[in-house]
Amino acid sequence: MNALNQAISSIGIVPVIKLNHPERDAAPLAKVLCEGDVPVAEVTFRAAGAPLAIRIMKETCPDMIVGAGTVTTTEQIDEAIAAGAQFIVTPGFDEALVKYAQEKQIAIYPGCTTPTDYHAALKFGLEVLKFFPAEQSGGLAKIKAMSAPFPQFKVMPTGGVSLKNLKEYLSSPVIAACGGSYMVTADLIDNQKWDEIIDLCKKSREIVKEARA
Repeated sequence: MNALNQAISSIGIVPVIKLNHPERDAAPLAKVLCEGDVPVAEVTFRAAGAPLAIRIMKETCPDMIVGAGTVTTTEQIDEAIAAGAQFIVTPGFDEALVKYAQEKQIAIYPGCTTPTDYHAALKFGLEVLKFFPAEQSGGLAKIKAMSAPFPQFKVMPTGGVSLKNLKEYLSSPVIAACGGSYMVTADLIDNQKWDEIIDLCKKSREIVKEARA
């Protein structure tokens, strides 16, 4: 894997974040994620302030890996890049978006859950694919089955990942990292429960280390 993919894989868990009040919450959230040893974030475009959140998080913690999620248009890719995003995540496989991201020289992890998706991804030389929604699409059993004809891909499952099944996913060599929102829920962020977020991040990192020991 390239350096960025390797860095994300070494962390093992990617918080998937929707920030309703980026001007208030982005900076402290970046700090607590780093304090919890999870210096990476996928900031979703499901909230209007995503570009602002990305910019603030990168300015607050320059060494943190910050990307944009739920990206569905080329305009959003431009906004994410302008804000300092280092990677793009799309819900599904959109050839035009993958091509555009590669032209802009930014990493992209498209959502892929079928052999057709995986086959389409082959022509773009991608290393890591998002598998979304993971649990609802067959979970680890399907990911392992898909890896048989497509061994060149590492997978980042997102959707239904929690502390309960994180170790199971990460124990598979097919998994690059897991995406999850359980440590950055709306309740935790909106009520600024920073200590709880740090605790969940540390527990997640312990599981990553156990799974890969």
